[in-house]
Amino acid sequence: MQVTWKLPDGSKITADVSNGTNMMEAAVANNVPNVIGECGGSLACATCHVYVDAAWAAKTGEVDDFEDAMLDATEAERGEGSRLSCQIVAADALDGLTLIVPQA
Repeated sequence: MQVTWKLPDGSKITADVSNGTNMMEAAVANNVPNVIGECGGSLACATCHVYVDAAWAAKTGEVDDFEDAMLDATEAERGEGSRLSCQIVAADALDGLTLIVPQA
């Protein structure tokens, strides 16, 4: 599948991502700034915070209670579409996904 990260400066990074890879891993592998993933995807930090483009929100799934609590610890303001990118897993249904990277 293909994913695009929109960066705070208006530029974009687009990459092919293998099914089963979470978006935090994909962002780190593609040098997406401001997506750090300090906990390695174990849902123990909020350093992989992104905003899911509204057109994709329903397809990326619901935020569970634990992710919801972790989103309260994000450095950037929590907003509509806030997700931890480690909780979004690449799948064919997400081909073309757009994620917005918050300002650090």
